Formats: sequence, C-alpha cells, structure tokens
Amino acid sequence: MKTLIIEDEQPAAKRLAKLLAEHCPSCEIIAFIDSVEAASKWLKANPSPDLIFMDIQLADGLSFDIFSKTDVTAPVIFTTAFDQYTLRAFKVNSIDYLLKPIDPEELKTAIDKYYRLNRQHETFDRSGIERMLESVLKQQGYKERFLVKSGQHLNYVPVKEVAYFFSEDGIAFAQCVSGKKHIIEYTLDQLEDMLNPVDFFRINRQVIVRPEAIQKISTWFNSRLKLNLSPLNELNLIVSRDRVSDFKKWLDK
Repeated sequence: MKTLIIEDEQPAAKRLAKLLAEHCPSCEIIAFIDSVEAASKWLKANPSPDLIFMDIQLADGLSFDIFSKTDVTAPVIFTTAFDQYTLRAFKVNSIDYLLKPIDPEELKTAIDKYYRLNRQHETFDRSGIERMLESVLKQQGYKERFLVKSGQHLNYVPVKEVAYFFSEDGIAFAQCVSGKKHIIEYTLDQLEDMLNPVDFFRINRQVIVRPEAIQKISTWFNSRLKLNLSPLNELNLIVSRDRVSDFKKWLDK
C-alpha cells in the first residue's frame, strides 16, 4: 500500500513512520511532505497514493487548503494535536482522525477501517458524525479570555485587551494594550489555534499580533517585513519570508 505522509514536524513524521513499520508492514512510504504548497505540487505531478496521512496544521497553513489547490482522490487519515478541526476533516475524504501523540491501537483501527472500506468498496457515511461534531464545535468557538495569575491571586484577561502574544525563554506572554503583560499557560502553537485568525496573525515563531498593535511596517532584508508594535517591546518583529504573502492578505481583509 503506497502511503504519503504530509507532516511538517520531523519527529512526528518519524514516529508515524515507525508505528506504520511496526503495525502496518504493507505500508510503503513513498514521500514525506511538509507544506501545503509542496503537497499540492506533488499530488499534481505524481500518481495518487493508496492512502494519505495528513497533519492538519502545516508550515504554510492548514492542510484543508490542499483540497482547494488540487484534486485529492486518495482517502485521508488526518493527524493533529488539537481536535477543533474535526468537522472539516470528516468532510474531505477522511477515513479517520487521530490525535497526537498517535496511539498505536487507534492507528491500527484506522488502518483496518481503510482496508474494510477499500475491500467492500464502501463510502464512509459521515453524516451522523458531522452532526454530532458540529454541535460540539459550536460550543467551543475561539478563546475569549485567559486565566492569569498575579501573585497569589487569579484574574482573567479578555482577548480583546491583548495587543500581541510573544514567547521568551520558552514562556508565552500576553502583552496587553494597557502595557501590562501576563504569563499564559499555553504555547504559541496552541494559542494559534485558540485565537480567531481574523484578529490575530503569527508573524514568526516568537510573536502573534493583532492588527491594531501594528504601528509601522517596513521592508526588510530577503523580502521580509519589519514591524513596530505598540506597546513597545524588544522582540524579533520580523515577518518570516514564507509568511509575508499571507500576512499582507490578512491585513488587506
């Protein structure tokens, strides 16, 4: 069974490959791909694999964008650390949905489901699952406030009061418009999924910004952009080159 792995985190890709070797020796991994753009090009230029393992969050966007760029005919097993995209996953060729770290038994179950559907030429009836997931997702929404600690006291910070989030020495902070900053008990990767993408954009590995916090945008070396934010901060405020195009689209909404 020719298998394609679309995953931007090398340790996760290696772990999945190891699990497949142990629990599905018939799987022949024909390629590892780490981005939406590369996956779209590969699928257009190569015969369709028998099965695709696809991480939802890739280096240059969500893997759902692959389906709008090319015709994906192979069945897909989605993988991710967060389950807020479950409904959308089940609407695009999905056999199953695995949360990271992937459990070997759940992987075996997903592979067995693939073989059963393939052998019986069945189509996966997702309507009941979609209705159930839709009701759950409606309750989740985006994060509206964060619980923060101040000394021995707990308080909360509304998201609308945050100018930007940043990471320093492995700790994430919320920088408020008022000038105060608070430690947030999430990573920037987690925050990126909790925040409304209309209101926030991750410019690089260190910073997630709100448009109102941007005071000045300057061109920078290697086709990058440099930002001045308010409140001021001694951060690396350079928009990564691979994010410049999406950043401009985000600002132009």
